[in-house]
Amino acid sequence: MQIAVVIVAAGRGLRAGGGLPKQWRLLNGQPVLAHTLALFQRDDRIGQIALVTHPDEAQRCGSLPQDKLIHTIGGATRSESVLAGLRALAPHAPSHVLIHDAARPLTPQAVIDGVIAALQTHAGAAPALPVTDALWRGAGDIVTQIVPRDGLLRAQTPQGFAYRAILQAHETATSDAADDVALALRAGIEVAITPGDERNLKLTTAADFIRAAKQLEDTMDIRTGNGFDVHAFGPGQSVWLCGVEVPHSHGLVGHSDADVGMHAVTDAIYGALAAGDIGQHFPPSDPQWKGAASRIFLDHACAMARDQGFTMTHVDCTLICEQPKIGPHAPAMRAAMAAIMGLEETRVSVKATTSERLGFTGRSEGIAAIATATLVKA
Repeated sequence: MQIAVVIVAAGRGLRAGGGLPKQWRLLNGQPVLAHTLALFQRDDRIGQIALVTHPDEAQRCGSLPQDKLIHTIGGATRSESVLAGLRALAPHAPSHVLIHDAARPLTPQAVIDGVIAALQTHAGAAPALPVTDALWRGAGDIVTQIVPRDGLLRAQTPQGFAYRAILQAHETATSDAADDVALALRAGIEVAITPGDERNLKLTTAADFIRAAKQLEDTMDIRTGNGFDVHAFGPGQSVWLCGVEVPHSHGLVGHSDADVGMHAVTDAIYGALAAGDIGQHFPPSDPQWKGAASRIFLDHACAMARDQGFTMTHVDCTLICEQPKIGPHAPAMRAAMAAIMGLEETRVSVKATTSERLGFTGRSEGIAAIATATLVKA
């Protein structure tokens, strides 16, 4: 199976408050969409992910993790937006597609697994939960009828289908539908029911965000790592610090480009993963790393974190030196580090201090750096 995903995020729902469409509101420090994307970006079975957004929100997409992502603009209705996502996937010719609501960021892995398993033998599959509460029909504030709940189910997503079948169902649809199962049934596609989960919450109101935040806190794996590095001054006319070349009377001595700040951040990420340090992954005894750009090391640490299902939420680096002056270059350093790590600049801190002329940094013999990285797995 070649599985792709459509994430529908073109709605303008503001009922949850916060002044933003709910998919862009922060949930435990990250946009809801970042949590939703992570469900599928960390799944090796998933190929491309078509993210369908409102045209007014397109510029926000650059702040999201880009792994596997295809961005496209949605339509005036949900069905139009899903069709836009399905068409965006056409060049990749998936055999199956999962269609998921952006506002369901906490879908348990077992729910996704159940849909994919059912697609082995069915053209459609969707998770649901039985209705357990009594159902009434009312007029104003008066109960007018008891509605039998036998056979009634609460629909969830992701809803999965054979790609060509659901694409044709959308392309030939003459009216909108509440979800993709409704269109599939109109087109004669049999849809298997798979187990849903109460934790697969669809965020709609402010109370839902409170519940979701508590749910995340109960299940999140939060890691913090520290990194420390030192490089001595030597011959040269500039130093590399946090991805920026800074003019100076000396260079820094090291087997690679000796970017002491980037090395400290890289080791902080490895530390959060309990994965050793740069020297273990890139031994200085190996000549291929002589003079290497330190972003190679940082890229490797970030990829390792993603492969293990972690999202980096914040990095803080302090450079310790008398010279050169860091302040004028700090914004460029933050931008360079953020670009490498795929973070917003507001989540990257680069600052400096002196050691009050004490020790080797105080004698201007070199530069030290300390860093902290925070990783989260929902």
